[in-house]
Amino acid sequence: MIRRALVAAALAATALVALPAGPAQARACALGYQCVTTYYSDSTWTQVVGGRFEGCDGSFSEWGVRTVHKDWSETLCS
Repeated sequence: MIRRALVAAALAATALVALPAGPAQARACALGYQCVTTYYSDSTWTQVVGGRFEGCDGSFSEWGVRTVHKDWSETLCS
């Protein structure tokens, strides 16, 4: 019984270490809104390095790279 608990704990710890830290994710765009996310190179917010546009019809486009330094806006669809 203790052996199973130790194996489970070891597997859980390994899974946490093995998971790569991925790029920053954009906030989900609410239904009925158009959203724009702009990604910047660093905390000075001066150099744009990527972006994402989500349209009212559900379409989207992305370019560049995602970073943790981002600006996000939403506009109600008419």
